[in-house]
Amino acid sequence: MTLIAGLGNIGKEYENTRHNVGFMLIDLMLKDGGYSDVSSAKFQGELYKKGSLLLLKPSTYMNASGNSLKAVNDFYKPSQIIVVHDELDIAFGAMRFKNGGSSGGHNGIKSIDKLIGNGYDRVRIGIGRSDKSVIDYVLGKFDSDEMKKLDGILSHAKEAILALVNSKDIAAISSKFTLKA
Repeated sequence: MTLIAGLGNIGKEYENTRHNVGFMLIDLMLKDGGYSDVSSAKFQGELYKKGSLLLLKPSTYMNASGNSLKAVNDFYKPSQIIVVHDELDIAFGAMRFKNGGSSGGHNGIKSIDKLIGNGYDRVRIGIGRSDKSVIDYVLGKFDSDEMKKLDGILSHAKEAILALVNSKDIAAISSKFTLKA
């Protein structure tokens, strides 16, 4: 079983914000159809299942994402976990992959690492940096030009994630699917 968790914040005010690219990716994957809603209060998020694939959007807000992942991990015991999140230290338009490593200051990743460790695959979607405060920037909405480009990035990310689920070889997927800005 594979768990794909897209990180973000719940609520209308956070839709289309930089911090919600993980949620946006899960929403794109759900458009393929065939997923059953297996959400439960104990999972602290929206959880969908299709075959051996689980898609999760934690409802804990970003900084407590680990609570939701731990609950799903403890119940389903997936053999593979893939976390999709925004990354300030990668330019907008770029996407990178890694297994483990540090959180890089990302509070959602810190929460997950604290509760389940860091031995999972990460799909890091670049949002770049700005002169704005970090909080204002990550919680800011993408502009219309960025949204147009983001559609292609998310489609590419979806293809990469499905390939990663099949191969489980993060190095090969990174070599094939990494995007440069």
